[in-house]
Amino acid sequence: MSSAESKNLEAISRAIDQHNATCPYPASEVRMNPFEVERLGWDEIRGLPIVPDANIGTGRFHIVCSREGEGEELEEVEAVAEELVTVTPGTREEPSVPEAPGLPDNPGRWN
Repeated sequence: MSSAESKNLEAISRAIDQHNATCPYPASEVRMNPFEVERLGWDEIRGLPIVPDANIGTGRFHIVCSREGEGEELEEVEAVAEELVTVTPGTREEPSVPEAPGLPDNPGRWN
């Protein structure tokens, strides 16, 4: 890793730490100029995706807060499902139990 890359990594890492220390919402991505993203060749940093953004000048970056995604419209996706069939157990004949010899008719009363 070159000196410039290590300085970039250090600066971005400090910015992520600063954000996470001062905001209740964690950082969700790092945005950089597409030229910088291509030059560095990184896909992610510390588990956060690096997203190209032409609105950010070269030599700069933006830590995106996960809160920034709130309020945006949710993507609607059509779900395909199969119809479920409910199966209930049928009744089956229980085998008859032969009576034990010598037991009274009412086992709760022995006299």
